[in-house]
Amino acid sequence: MRPLFPICFLKKHLFKPFFFRTSRTITGKWPLKLFFVAALVLVSGSFAHTEIEYAPREPLARRSLLLDGCVAGVRMLTVGERGHILLSDDNGTSWRQANVPTVATLTGVFFENSRLGWAVGHDAVILKTLDGGINWSRVHYAPEQECPLLDVFFLDEKTGFAIGAYGLFLETMDGGDTWSARSISQDDWHLNHMAESAGGRLYIAAESGTIYRSDDKGKSWISLPSPYQGSFFGTLPLSNDALLLFGLRGNLFRSEDAGDSWSRITTNTEATLTDGKKLADGTIIVVGLAATILVSRDGGRTFLMSQQAHRKGFSAVLQATDNSVITVGENGIKKINLK
Repeated sequence: MRPLFPICFLKKHLFKPFFFRTSRTITGKWPLKLFFVAALVLVSGSFAHTEIEYAPREPLARRSLLLDGCVAGVRMLTVGERGHILLSDDNGTSWRQANVPTVATLTGVFFENSRLGWAVGHDAVILKTLDGGINWSRVHYAPEQECPLLDVFFLDEKTGFAIGAYGLFLETMDGGDTWSARSISQDDWHLNHMAESAGGRLYIAAESGTIYRSDDKGKSWISLPSPYQGSFFGTLPLSNDALLLFGLRGNLFRSEDAGDSWSRITTNTEATLTDGKKLADGTIIVVGLAATILVSRDGGRTFLMSQQAHRKGFSAVLQATDNSVITVGENGIKKINLK
């Protein structure tokens, strides 16, 4: 069976939103949650009149399953299960919940500036905020697809993309108020993560060893040669045309030529790698399952591996303003000081 899991977490009562069972097989066997894909809706609004249910207020929301995070100005934000969006204005010390019009699990968040941002998740839901994440509105919702969105990325305040399962690719030209779907490939691989290089190239890390690149701001896409046939869950563009690519079983690769060729990096782990960031001082952090942390201080050429004692999976990492990082994942929010 073909699992969908850019971040493979299992909770006792809730499978990570990417655990699904489908008709094809790839590397890895996991406990999966069943779902079936319906016809693709080309524009938003088909469920515009569906009653909106707001994310519940929960005192322990910061300890819940959280799947992505970002920094917007001086504010940190994280998103996760039951529509939770958490905000911190004090470098990750304290967190409060936002007003969120969905109970769907949220999987990705992106901010264009300190005020304007978007979040995506299950039921193909897309949310938008104009006030730095305190209040959100629902701008897209398609539960009949039974197909989650997994990441969101904007080129500017108007032009953006939301990607997800079975090749689902949505784009907007009006700041996310309306969305349309198109195909970027004849394949229907799960599209897991999108990133942009300093030179303006766009990359998508996808299922089954697939990597896409766009050299024209997302108008067209090419499939890059793959160094591995298992799924990739993230890319991290570095300086010039250098790029890191990571995914299943601790696989981490580096390219010096925008993805045209790759070299393997030793990680000393078989834990799935889920997210990476380049910090302000040049340190590169890659995190993954089993509380895995890879740290590079030579521009991403070599990494040292460590694990937190709790062994709970990380789904995302973001930098605090001191010498620490904020991780989010199966164990909620954790602040980790770097040595």
